[in-house]
Amino acid sequence: MQVEDDPHELTKPRGKQDWQLEPHSIWYPRTTGIWQTVWVERVSRTYVDKIRWTPQVEGFSIEFAVRVMGDQVDDDLSVEVALRQGRRLLARDRYQVIQGEADRAIVLSDPGIDDYRNELLWSPERPTLIDAEVRLMRGDEVLDEFRSYTALRSVNILRDRFMLNGRPYTLRLVLDQGYWPDTLLAAPDDDALRKDVELAKAMGFNGVRKHQKIEDPRYLYWADRLGLLVWEEMPSAYRFTRTAIKRTVREWTEVIDRDYSHPCVIVWVPFNESWGVPELTAVREQRHAVEALYHLTKTLDVTRPVIGNDGWESSATDIIGIHDYDANVDHMRQRYATETAPQQLFDRRRPGGRVLTLDGYPHRGQPIMLTEFGGIAYVKKPEPGVRQAWGYTRADSDEEFSTMYRQLMEVVIHTPLFSGFCYTQFADTFQEANGLLCADRTPKIPIEEIAQVTRQNRTYIPGGV
Repeated sequence: MQVEDDPHELTKPRGKQDWQLEPHSIWYPRTTGIWQTVWVERVSRTYVDKIRWTPQVEGFSIEFAVRVMGDQVDDDLSVEVALRQGRRLLARDRYQVIQGEADRAIVLSDPGIDDYRNELLWSPERPTLIDAEVRLMRGDEVLDEFRSYTALRSVNILRDRFMLNGRPYTLRLVLDQGYWPDTLLAAPDDDALRKDVELAKAMGFNGVRKHQKIEDPRYLYWADRLGLLVWEEMPSAYRFTRTAIKRTVREWTEVIDRDYSHPCVIVWVPFNESWGVPELTAVREQRHAVEALYHLTKTLDVTRPVIGNDGWESSATDIIGIHDYDANVDHMRQRYATETAPQQLFDRRRPGGRVLTLDGYPHRGQPIMLTEFGGIAYVKKPEPGVRQAWGYTRADSDEEFSTMYRQLMEVVIHTPLFSGFCYTQFADTFQEANGLLCADRTPKIPIEEIAQVTRQNRTYIPGGV
């Protein structure tokens, strides 16, 4: 078997991997070879190929779907499912497998009052997982068995707010490139993935926006178990061609299928900053591509919000994401002030020099979030081999870095216009020295100080969050 990987082929979804020999601007060294876990598993002649969990908080139930493969798939098969929360048995059911599939809703006993319901609901503050035991049976014979997990968790949009488990929830995210100095896109080990989840939470964030990378499933496992929300974003191609769109659709479909059952994943983002569709304002085919990917994503997963194109030039989208790296806090305060009507923002002001919504797609009351801002470069530990550190603005001391972070976060957190934010970024990544952490994950300022600023309560606005 032979695989060709032309580094200059810009129709391939490549994310932040540079097509040049040396990394430049905001693109990083290329990763070659297989960088996510590969395993070989021995299975029986008839086995469970795939399962899928879909929580339904409103009905206090969990939809369970299973697909059976092998050379003896017949109507004599059944699947047995047992759900437990700790030692407590929540449900035990057995379903007939018809034509290799079973799809059923497992209804749990609704405890009624919120205090008891909340004990079963998954959130970053209380990441309650429900353990599952699954058996494939032919009569009393066990053909295949394994353990899994799921969670009761709902995400949706209600008017101008993001909702978690039926309640307004302010998203406090950090942009995470998911690179390591020596191993690039691949984590050094499982402990490194767990540590990144723990560090994001320790800095006061309740989620991450994984930027231009489909992360290792082990990261999602730790996010599920420790309680961290994840925005999942498709790596971009950088040329618009039919081949590029076909590749994007194929890989994006596989991504959604693979990661659908993770409770930590709360938003899908097929495009970022019009990368791969650079002429959205003028070229009809490119607008159709974004709209098609939005609707395809909603078709494959009706349970999660979708951002068609994050940053600017929004069309079909459930959330308006704005990228604005202005370091002047007075400018930011004026631009997004309380008295600024959303329509004025969209019609007259252009953060990043780009229109926020395309013609024919005015703001419909969706949540508005500042999904990239900050980017303060502070070289605490020079990265080996990096000639020049880069960022959107610069700090030269711990005190200056701390002050700039606090001032920017205070403006964003206390702006009622925003129902969430995403700060750039989690850790230094090669020439980008704009992380809250150094590339080796050492905090640039005390992590408790970062957390105190990140977690500060927003000013109370009647009717707001």
